[in-house]
Amino acid sequence: MADVLSQSEIDSLLSALSSGEITPDEMPKEEENQKVKPYDFRSPQKFSKDHIRTLELIHDNYARIISNYLTAQIRANVKVKVESVQQITYEEFIHSIPNPTILTIFKMAPLDGSILFETNPQFIYEIMDVLLGGSGHGKFKLREFTDIDKNITKHITQGLISNLKLAWEDILEVHPEIEGMETNPALNQTLAPNEPVALITFSVEMGKSNTFINICIPYLSIEKTLDKLVVQYWFQQTDEEVLDKSRHKLRDRLNVVDAEVSAVIGSTNITVEEFLKLSIGDVLVLDEKTNSASKVMVEDELYCLGKPGLIGENMGVQVLDIIDKDVENYE
Repeated sequence: MADVLSQSEIDSLLSALSSGEITPDEMPKEEENQKVKPYDFRSPQKFSKDHIRTLELIHDNYARIISNYLTAQIRANVKVKVESVQQITYEEFIHSIPNPTILTIFKMAPLDGSILFETNPQFIYEIMDVLLGGSGHGKFKLREFTDIDKNITKHITQGLISNLKLAWEDILEVHPEIEGMETNPALNQTLAPNEPVALITFSVEMGKSNTFINICIPYLSIEKTLDKLVVQYWFQQTDEEVLDKSRHKLRDRLNVVDAEVSAVIGSTNITVEEFLKLSIGDVLVLDEKTNSASKVMVEDELYCLGKPGLIGENMGVQVLDIIDKDVENYE
């Protein structure tokens, strides 16, 4: 760190400059190896690296989910993967997609505002061709979408958007709901041109073709839940909440499991000859006293100590002490 000049040193330096004793070229320069990072105040970077990383993790899981969904719909192998997650402006997103295209506007409560789901025309043509009996490998010309095209696309898109609920369940319990569909991106004025958005781009591989799907999430939509998009918070929630729910589920499932419980009053050793001579009324001397606690076994494992007795007309055991085997092992 550079030394801080005192007021007298500053005055001496200024007087030397005014008298010509030193020139500005002789002034000490800042280190040339300092790096200057450009910053555009017109499009501020509101999504941090943690936010982008978490969105990538969420939608990487989403890509696997919709791969299975599309494979089941068209009866052919479909591979979907995340290509990029980046922050851009809404204007840049609108200019980057073709016209016409299928732009689905939907809400995803509790997130605010509208989110955009764009499906590339090539993707739509191939899906429709397969669903209508074709192979999906033909050449398609860019044209306006008919009402039949829109209805078929809406059915597929609705299934794709509904699967976002599964992908986001570790972060938020979301409820996707489609609001509308546009084929001309320029007519959609849901956001200001300079509004920052997170653009998640997926590549969809069907056979020999490769097409794209885009999800555009405005910053305003997730502004109130940004703290949950930090990876540390995500894992903390998993440790505290999800694991607690898992414990309750395991406990509920174990509660219905039958376990054999027995009480051992005492034991003794006899020979085979003595065993063969046993008859009704014979008495065996055990290695425990009458006032000693009995061993209560659960599935042949010692669990606790008890006192045998009667509960009404039935025999029973009163639990006296729980044996913690782990503590005994540590000791």
